[in-house]
Amino acid sequence: MGKNVALVLGSGGARGLAHIGAIEALEERGYTITSIAGCSMGSIIAGMYAAGQLKEAKEWFLSVDKQLILRMMDINLLSSNSLVKGQRIIQELQKVVPDCPLENLPIPCTIVASDLMHTEEVVFRTGSLFQAVRASISIPLFFSPVQMGERLLVDGGILNPLPLHVVKRTEGDILVAMDISGKDSMPVNTEYEPIDVEGKLAEITAKGIPVPKSWENQLRSLGKKVDTIREHRAKDLGSKFNFAGMLDRMSDMQIQQNTLLSLRLTPPDIHAVMRQYAYNTFDFDKAEQIIADGKRIMNEALDTYEG
Repeated sequence: MGKNVALVLGSGGARGLAHIGAIEALEERGYTITSIAGCSMGSIIAGMYAAGQLKEAKEWFLSVDKQLILRMMDINLLSSNSLVKGQRIIQELQKVVPDCPLENLPIPCTIVASDLMHTEEVVFRTGSLFQAVRASISIPLFFSPVQMGERLLVDGGILNPLPLHVVKRTEGDILVAMDISGKDSMPVNTEYEPIDVEGKLAEITAKGIPVPKSWENQLRSLGKKVDTIREHRAKDLGSKFNFAGMLDRMSDMQIQQNTLLSLRLTPPDIHAVMRQYAYNTFDFDKAEQIIADGKRIMNEALDTYEG
């Protein structure tokens, strides 16, 4: 059985930390990663691994807390199309892995971004590692897009969240996908807790406070009306989305469907999957748990493959 691996790392925000655990699992099982590709968060881990700095990257991510995340948010006050400039996070990453040309990395590394102007994916195999990463992680409306000539680049996951077709292949290698946007259903909760009017009345009377009978009846009537409203809202799924939530859900659906399309067009030999709702996009303070889950998921996929 061949042990050389062409590894593809998907997009998915903080879930991308699972890629670290996935790589550890592959190496511990005796697999050799001979090439790597990624987009969005996957591009960061791909670049750091290809540079031989995965251990240092892991240590850095494990040190990240919510305060550091906030300090890395260089708010873009003058922009009309983004909240954050995105340069500060690149500066922090370069403290772990210095910038270098992609073509000089010890392991072939491919990074994917999306071009807003030409509606096409842009594949980086040469040029600045962190310029490619900065383009690939540019979540629309959050990070500022990256202009390169006549191209305006944003998150690679917009068009191709699992870029299986671009990774460099060698004869006899195994195509492995670490998919962190697995199709999932959004959790639905239609339960609500009724107002305990009788309990509240009992608390008041226990304190010796007299409650007129007419007030009791009015409170009971009001409680029933409020419960009816709360029950309706609990069952009204549309009320669970605000404007930002609706946009976020639409993006999730797009990423899930594009991931499935990529898998159909270029089926991998090994497909490790983390469900999209396992962690939120900005759960970077849960790095240890996400890395451990990534390792477990890859080991399970390898067990199935080696069967």
